[in-house]
Amino acid sequence: MTLTFLNENFLLNSETAIRLYHETAKDMPIIDYHCHLSPQEIRDNKTFKNITEAWLYGDHYKWRVMRANGVAERYITGDADDYEKFLAWARTVPQLIGNPLYHWTHLELQRFFGVHELLSEQTAPAIWEKVNKQLQGEGFGARDLITRSKVTVVCTTDDPIDSLEHHMAIRELHDTHFPTLVLPSFRPDKALEINRDTFRPWLDKLSEVHGSDISSYDEFLQALEQRVRFFHEAGGRVSDHALDVLVYADTTHEEASRIFAKALQEGSVTAEEETKHKSYTLVFLAGLYRELDWAMQLHIHALRNNNTPMFRHLGPDTGYDAVNDGAIAAPLRGLLDAIETAGGLPKTILYSLNPNDYQVLASVAGSFQGGGIAGKIQFGTAWWFNDHLDGMMEQMRTLANYGVLARFVGMLTDSRSFLSYTRHEYFRRLLCDLLGSWVERGEAPDDHKLLSDMVANICYHNAEQYFGFPIVVPVS
Repeated sequence: MTLTFLNENFLLNSETAIRLYHETAKDMPIIDYHCHLSPQEIRDNKTFKNITEAWLYGDHYKWRVMRANGVAERYITGDADDYEKFLAWARTVPQLIGNPLYHWTHLELQRFFGVHELLSEQTAPAIWEKVNKQLQGEGFGARDLITRSKVTVVCTTDDPIDSLEHHMAIRELHDTHFPTLVLPSFRPDKALEINRDTFRPWLDKLSEVHGSDISSYDEFLQALEQRVRFFHEAGGRVSDHALDVLVYADTTHEEASRIFAKALQEGSVTAEEETKHKSYTLVFLAGLYRELDWAMQLHIHALRNNNTPMFRHLGPDTGYDAVNDGAIAAPLRGLLDAIETAGGLPKTILYSLNPNDYQVLASVAGSFQGGGIAGKIQFGTAWWFNDHLDGMMEQMRTLANYGVLARFVGMLTDSRSFLSYTRHEYFRRLLCDLLGSWVERGEAPDDHKLLSDMVANICYHNAEQYFGFPIVVPVS
């Protein structure tokens, strides 16, 4: 079988894979249950003045490789004009063979703009003109791109203190002008980081939205519960936690209360006290998630903001993060066991940025399954630095070896770009190729219906059933 770059059978290396992809996976809708899209930009159906704004603004994946290719910061986050920045990216792309960005860049050009030329310094001027002409026409706003990608649900990432006003406005559009549900995800990281300088200002804002001062740990928990229920009323069914360093310690309510009081009085607590605050608060929140039938996502082992001068210059999420390491099995087991003992785990998805943790996550997840819920504890998809060909394949193989691949809730974008939905196509091609390779080697039966149902479930139906997103009626 002769393959050319990015043809219709891209990544599909067997007849079984080709059939599974084209007959089943290709046209499945998408549930994007974790992303960083702006709800305000969705509400406004934001349009883009050019491809640089749509492609390069805020995309630290691209910024990292541009720096590694020797591009000066002026052409990445600096004061160069948008065309100069696009040219800098166009000069970088030909050097990226082997990096998923090479695939994603050309997939996005093909799927959204009908551009089949390879991006380079030579082709950049013509591509710039062709793409920008489309972006300035009808049908290329933020909501339009979501609809064209067949996305039925988008879960944004939102702070507990958020008013969710943009979600409420989008809700009015649902079914009449916009068929996609856009729902909030509860991201209470600042509530756990009691020693960071962000904690006290954030607590003051929490007091404002709560409607009363928070001077005790009980009041703190009450305020968090109020916000969880507020998110639930707005359609939220997912929480998300960044646990860059995973810690756990057994703690009583009395001890957690004393630690909180100390933090308010002295401004900081010891590392052990911080661990206990995080542990007790997480167990408390997990109980709420369980009660409301939410899914709890734990994102583990990111090493953030490594370059101090650039962090001071540009702030977070600008391309200076890395993979973290350290102990994970014992604290993860401790945390999950404490939640299970306190009343039972909610549906839980475990991710690690360190692929060395894959077997730990998959095996620990298997220790807490139950309750008659298929795939209740999920070993989550390849995340961030791992969402490339090898990373996705390794995650799926590990899940298959340790658990039930057929119950996997599949891919997410974890992106700030409205053009990132081609990553679902990338994942789906790899899923079909993996199953096809097993059939070719006699490791799986050549049963098209069995495998087609499995593909359809992983691409869409498992997530649809697992998350149980509400049918939101437009506000009249």
